[in-house]
Amino acid sequence: MVDHQQPRYEPYDSPAGGWGAAAATAKVLMQESVVTKGSKALLSMNQPGGFKCPSCAYPDPDCTQTLEFCENGAKALAHEATRFRVTRDFFERHTVSELAQQSDYWLEKQGRLTEPMRYDTATDKYVPITWDDAFALIGKHLRALESPHQAEFYTSGRTPNEAAFLYSIFVRAFGTNNFPDCSNMCHEPTSRGLPASIGVGKGTVTMSDWAKAEAIFVIGQNTGTNSPRMMTDLVEAERRGVPIIAINPMPERALIRFTPPQDVIEMATLGYTKIASDYLPVRIGGDIALFKGMMKVLFGRDAAGEPVIDWDFIHTHTAGIDAVRADAMAQSWDDLVRVSGIEEAQIRRCAEVYIQSKATIICYGMGLTQHQQGSRLLQQVCNLLFLRGNFGKPGAGIAPIRGHSNVQGDRTVGIDEQPAAAYLDRVRDVFGFAPPREHGHHTVDAVKAMMAGTARVFIGMGGNFARAVPDTERTYEAMRKLDLTVGISTKLNRGHVVHGKDALILPVISRSERIETEAGEQFVTIEDAMSKVTASRGVLDPASPDCLSEVDIVCRMARAVLPESPIEWESYARDFGVIRNKIADVYPAIYADFNARIADPEGFYLDVPPRRLIWPTPNGKANFLVFDGLDVNEPVDDPAMLRLATVRSHDQFNTTIYSYSDRYRGIYNDRMVLLINAEDRIARGLAEHAKVKLETIATDGIERQVDGLTLVDYPVPRGAVAGYYPELNPLLPLAYFDEISGTPAAKSIPVKIRPS
Repeated sequence: MVDHQQPRYEPYDSPAGGWGAAAATAKVLMQESVVTKGSKALLSMNQPGGFKCPSCAYPDPDCTQTLEFCENGAKALAHEATRFRVTRDFFERHTVSELAQQSDYWLEKQGRLTEPMRYDTATDKYVPITWDDAFALIGKHLRALESPHQAEFYTSGRTPNEAAFLYSIFVRAFGTNNFPDCSNMCHEPTSRGLPASIGVGKGTVTMSDWAKAEAIFVIGQNTGTNSPRMMTDLVEAERRGVPIIAINPMPERALIRFTPPQDVIEMATLGYTKIASDYLPVRIGGDIALFKGMMKVLFGRDAAGEPVIDWDFIHTHTAGIDAVRADAMAQSWDDLVRVSGIEEAQIRRCAEVYIQSKATIICYGMGLTQHQQGSRLLQQVCNLLFLRGNFGKPGAGIAPIRGHSNVQGDRTVGIDEQPAAAYLDRVRDVFGFAPPREHGHHTVDAVKAMMAGTARVFIGMGGNFARAVPDTERTYEAMRKLDLTVGISTKLNRGHVVHGKDALILPVISRSERIETEAGEQFVTIEDAMSKVTASRGVLDPASPDCLSEVDIVCRMARAVLPESPIEWESYARDFGVIRNKIADVYPAIYADFNARIADPEGFYLDVPPRRLIWPTPNGKANFLVFDGLDVNEPVDDPAMLRLATVRSHDQFNTTIYSYSDRYRGIYNDRMVLLINAEDRIARGLAEHAKVKLETIATDGIERQVDGLTLVDYPVPRGAVAGYYPELNPLLPLAYFDEISGTPAAKSIPVKIRPS
């Protein structure tokens, strides 16, 4: 609860966007007391010469608009630019035990961190520490480890390329590849699943393709909340008559009706654009059955002599179609309909849209990635695209819609627990040390190491690791056993109050703020979800003169930990252009002439070989890959079982809670809710708005439950329920993840409802 307001549940009938978005933008600027400063900064956000949105990774348009921001981007900026400050006086007034009792929302609302702080055991408070002493403490702990592998180095997607690259070099010079990363928890199936199919772990679509597509499939992705600027491209596509097929267990408001706030006429007339031409309410985990059903239609019609498959593309560029065809044709329609939850006629209509299109984009979000077979599920998306030759031509391709703004860039420049041998060779040659070759820890492995006591130090470059990971209570317990936790952050979060025996909070300059060094004003670079790299220059004054840039923090940390290192860390902290030269040296194929190319205000696209019909796979082909069966998650033999999908509200970005309301879903002043099909609720003899407990069905003997949830009727498929992340993370077992990528299966947790 917040502001003593009572929970309210009522349908939201207005279009997404529109005046609701405009009002929400104005409200958040006022709440953070940054109307003038925030409005000025918004005019620079996502503009050439300005800074990149600290929220989602959706690209800037190739033709920049005057106002290129969305409601949730404005919220992210307002919360970053807030006038509120967390000073040493704040920490003097509050013990950590007291802070731990506060909500995530309350911690966020206290404002920006202003100076480095160290946890004092005697007083249970954070107390000031100088930067030099903070780095010395980090050096002391890391050098005292018996092995570099006892440390975990986390990275958030807010980290720019320059800092992420140096972080990867520092950690490898220290001696480990332990790089748990925020992508491990969301789009890692993209990074690990797509290479077997197309040779790269990235999408193949550019911004110009959206204007040339003849059909767009939006799968498992809440566009209006998680990447609202994409709505501009969907609106333009719909107005061109392009069919947009939305596939999602939950109806999302923006994919039904949307009013672009920049559209003066629609705003003035209270009009809207109908987005999805067809909405398929697939069952949780039923996407594979839908894809195989569509492929079955195509193969069947091809066998009947219809030219629905691009055989020239397939014979020239692919391998393995025969096995995929045999698998698809062996599926019965009864099974496909049962598992997908979609009638055969609707699957056939969906396939017909695909057949009629000469250029199709399939975009997806975590509704596909966060399953136990998420990586293999994405390979089936590639299979479907191969059948019509939807790679290497305008208006076509696969488009993972990534979350945080540089999560893909961090991966590109070295944040990878499974580094390739060729990359390690380049690091050796460029920096003159032998980097470790053994694979390190992703997020799940890192938490396991903490639980086992083999991890002793955790350093978080941004993010809110403790709140984002599965098995919340067990993770908290494990993190409190660590010798040292370091949070490099802009604001307070759960990770600062769930900490190790020693703990540091290091305040960092934000994306929207200027970075000045003795060499002058610096800028950083960001890679968006479509592999375009652009410069980002903050325009606001830093929240405090005691905040440092991420680059400066990494360089000073490296010097403190590796005092004998021959790497010239000081030169990198002074001039970020020197870092970009080193990035170009390590990645000559994609980052050659980095500094010269980034001088273009529009940035540049990295080379993605499948765009050129080049497949960097072992056989040099795009590969059709078979998925055995129709289950993307382990079957559960329990008639009371429901599949839980954890979701974000509209007033949320990752673990950051902007308010307790979710207006597009009609939920106000409450986050402890469980969205349920009314028939499932009635079958269990439960009243609407009843209080219930949710319990995980697991075989490891560990009890996982969340109590005090309010049932809210919602049009989800039978057998499905949904609730908010991170509040329901305690229900997600650490061992319940995609076997290829290690990504937790947060969209398909088997649960039971119990009386509260």
